[in-house]
Amino acid sequence: MKKKDIITIQIEDVAFPNKAYGFVNGEKVIVKNAIPGQTIEAQIIKKRSSGIEARQQAVLEHSPLERPDGVCSHYTLCGGCTYQPLHHENELKLKERQVKRLLEQEKIDVENWEGIVPAPSEKGYRNKCEFSFGDEEKDGDLALGMRKRMSHYEVVTLKDCNIIDEDYLKIINGTLAFFQERNVPFYHKLRHDGSLRHLVVRKGNATGEILVNLVTSNEVPFSTEEFKNMLLALPLCGSLCGILHSVNESVADVVRSDEMTVLYGRDYFMEKLFDLEFKVSVYSFFQTNTKGAEKLYSIVKEFAGDVSNKMVFDLYCGTGTIGQIMAEAGSKKVVGIELVEEAVASANENAERNGLTNCTFIAGDVLQKVDELTDTPDLIIVDPPRDGIHPKAIGKIIDFGAPEIIYVSCKPTSLARDLVVFQEAGYQVERVKLMDMFPRTVHCEAVCLLKRD
Repeated sequence: MKKKDIITIQIEDVAFPNKAYGFVNGEKVIVKNAIPGQTIEAQIIKKRSSGIEARQQAVLEHSPLERPDGVCSHYTLCGGCTYQPLHHENELKLKERQVKRLLEQEKIDVENWEGIVPAPSEKGYRNKCEFSFGDEEKDGDLALGMRKRMSHYEVVTLKDCNIIDEDYLKIINGTLAFFQERNVPFYHKLRHDGSLRHLVVRKGNATGEILVNLVTSNEVPFSTEEFKNMLLALPLCGSLCGILHSVNESVADVVRSDEMTVLYGRDYFMEKLFDLEFKVSVYSFFQTNTKGAEKLYSIVKEFAGDVSNKMVFDLYCGTGTIGQIMAEAGSKKVVGIELVEEAVASANENAERNGLTNCTFIAGDVLQKVDELTDTPDLIIVDPPRDGIHPKAIGKIIDFGAPEIIYVSCKPTSLARDLVVFQEAGYQVERVKLMDMFPRTVHCEAVCLLKRD
């Protein structure tokens, strides 16, 4: 087999996150975004020591694990929901097998493996989406939606979607028609010209409040007043609580703001977890599946046990959701650390709103701010970003000598790497339970209870 050869592969399994593989003439072939049991046609793109890499061309035979319906009209184009074809119970088994294998490969000794908890709903669960402007093909019509699979430039306009509700689609369609009628160009990443970059929509699951943030370059050849009025006229089920316009002058294709204007309402929406209220600002982190987050945090509460009179550190705390749940459960004191200042301001405001006086949240990098903590923790909770904990920060966390650590992970590969360090430092992985926070996608959350030997 050589580069550009077209081959037929029967997919045996999928390694996290989406690396499907099978064997051809005794050689391992890795293909992204395939399903166990499928027979596919693929083209070889490179040969590595770990195996041959190929790009999927067509599905020749479907897998018995697949369902006959339930796939959106964009499935073959959009890069969002790799596992849409799978029956949900098969998706859960696949994700559990992937995470378990990763920990076994790193020789993580797990005392109690407690399986995977299904999400409350497979559909319409996202409370935040970042949509991109672009074109569906070179020099084509303006598009607004998700990046095409295997492409950094082309965009699929969403006409239907399984993981967002109808209000998102109405906002997409209204926004796209508004800018198409005015011939407003999207920001071209290579030429660095044009206007439209991203549209961020956030919606409270419990409150129905909707926050819309239009992100453009500093070139604004349209009326933001007309844009605001168009959105306000849409027949939405939820209620618009804020319409924002952010200017991003960076050449990087990321959602950020150098300057932000409130066109209508306010720059945050309200959400509820359990009986606590949270103010969530446009750029602050909040779990994107509200009902799933309640299940996830129920696992954290279960693993934490009785926290009465315990000193708790909540590291990488975002808007302070976990910390406030621990504070409400009776912790003596909770100290949270989060890099995003805006999120910390919301966390402290939320704590005051919820009548919690036994928690405080600090803005800064965990790597640096843990040096300023003088309390001795009884429990440390870490919920780091996808890249996991900074190697130097892990050492500092271990040095506190906390009897228990709860690690909440959104990326199993980072979790496996970090657990090696904790295990070598004398922590036993007591319990592991997975949470399917993002059905139909490759993502999976894990909660681990570590106890010091």
